[in-house]
Amino acid sequence: MTTLSGARPQDFNDYWQTALAELAALPAAPEVEEIPLRATDFATAYGVRLTSIGPYRIYAYLSIPRGNGPFPARYFLPRYGSVVDLVPQGTANGQRREYVTFSIGVRGQRLADQPYAASFPGLLTDGIGDPATYVYRGILADCCRGLEYLAARPEVDGARIAAIGPDLALTTAALCPQITHVVCTPALLYGAADLAPHTSAYPLEEINDYLRRHPSRRELVHRTLSYFDLRWFAPQVNATTLLMAGADGAALDAAALDPLAQAIAGPTEVHQSEHSGYKDGVYSEEWLTRQFGMAEPSLPPHWQS
Repeated sequence: MTTLSGARPQDFNDYWQTALAELAALPAAPEVEEIPLRATDFATAYGVRLTSIGPYRIYAYLSIPRGNGPFPARYFLPRYGSVVDLVPQGTANGQRREYVTFSIGVRGQRLADQPYAASFPGLLTDGIGDPATYVYRGILADCCRGLEYLAARPEVDGARIAAIGPDLALTTAALCPQITHVVCTPALLYGAADLAPHTSAYPLEEINDYLRRHPSRRELVHRTLSYFDLRWFAPQVNATTLLMAGADGAALDAAALDPLAQAIAGPTEVHQSEHSGYKDGVYSEEWLTRQFGMAEPSLPPHWQS
């Protein structure tokens, strides 16, 4: 297991409070349009445009169950890639029957790629030489803006809002206390400066590529990444949290994530991968079902059989 180094920047809180103040100064200016093609007999779908810092217009898919709310909400934070779906690929569309779902498309992703279209690979190191210019500052602000909008919807039960996704699920929960539950699969922002040299797999290999091209910027890159490290957000996460770890022996297995789990302020559980997307998916769905007091987990039809 790689030993993680580095320290929390002394101005960590100031850095993020400045970003949040910048966001608060901009009206969200939501534009909401129904998407009939994505409707079902149990849910209505919408496209939502919001203003984030920059200013920059971002996009999200919103689905609201038909019937009387309020409903628990699933806030899907984006995976590392260009495309955002109404619900993440591989999850059950049937969850839209009982949950408000909200899938955010941050700057650079499709439908939020004007005027900035992100490159994959490339996004992870865009502006990484300076915390003020790093693209993830804006991306995390985008995630906070989306959460603000979702939590204010009258159809949403404010006592049951889950942030689901990779690292951004945990960082958003740290900055947005409206989030009550987190299902997070760390991948990019947990000790990235230490883990990247031990892999050639993308997207962390993007950091290695960048430093091979700009070796003199190593300290600057490490400094920037320190403002986004999950370790320093963890004490601000009061939500009930499930960390989805890699398989035993992986760089981010349960043992590697244990210090992160211990640092999270709210109740936290770590689930080590069972080498099966099906088994891991069922585990996280059953966990969220219990937390929200729902009757049955929302599973894809092929998992149910």
